[in-house]
Amino acid sequence: MMMRWPRIVTPYYLSQLEGFSRDAKRYFDMVIQNYGPNIPGLFYTYRNEPGVLTIVNEDLRSVVDRLNREIDKRGDPLVTIIKGQDELWDVSLMRFIYEITRGSMPNNLSQLRSRGLLNMDAGGVPMDARLQIEELFKKLAMGEIKPDMLKDELERWNLFEEYQDRFLRMFRR
Repeated sequence: MMMRWPRIVTPYYLSQLEGFSRDAKRYFDMVIQNYGPNIPGLFYTYRNEPGVLTIVNEDLRSVVDRLNREIDKRGDPLVTIIKGQDELWDVSLMRFIYEITRGSMPNNLSQLRSRGLLNMDAGGVPMDARLQIEELFKKLAMGEIKPDMLKDELERWNLFEEYQDRFLRMFRR
């Protein structure tokens, strides 16, 4: 599982994402009703990158000691050992991610605030989102992404009309 840097999002933006349950959508609606559609928050994303599964028949202490030696030898600061029950491995992993995310949030917020990335424009769009959109325009121009990626992001922020002319100019020769 790889953790990416957090992004600034709003309840409105989250309500436009696919993959959330009906209960999650109701929660976003409640947040919008109580705090407004444009209150900034952090959205962490994760990607599960399955590696090698090795089943061993040793006592726990021996396995942990061996893994710690391998981790120390590799010197990778992004590797950890998580202890949990086999059938609840995903719960153990999500709890670990939650704890890391919760612990890093105050520092992330401070850094984002000091860079002005939490500032909102008159339309309620965070500066971070505008910078992300500019990055997507560059990637589209370089052929690194498909047009629908940028279009979807503009629509999630309800900004397609604002950027429509620029977006369409990308396809004129």
